[in-house]
Amino acid sequence: MPGLKPTSGETVIKILSKQYGFVVSGQSGSHVRLSKATPDGKVGTVVPLHNELKLGTLRSVLKLAKIDPEDFARYL
Repeated sequence: MPGLKPTSGETVIKILSKQYGFVVSGQSGSHVRLSKATPDGKVGTVVPLHNELKLGTLRSVLKLAKIDPEDFARYL
């Protein structure tokens, strides 16, 4: 199974919205805030709108969103 690969911020936002139920809750410059309500409380993350996110940045976005990177990689 392939792991994470560099991808655009726009693609990450689409996947988080369609597959994981996140909604855009705001934007500040080139950074988009996403959030969703869960039984444990609100979960949020910030995605930079860059053409290509580095793997470390992508992992940080997923960590804030409480999403397993291998699970996310299935949708790339």
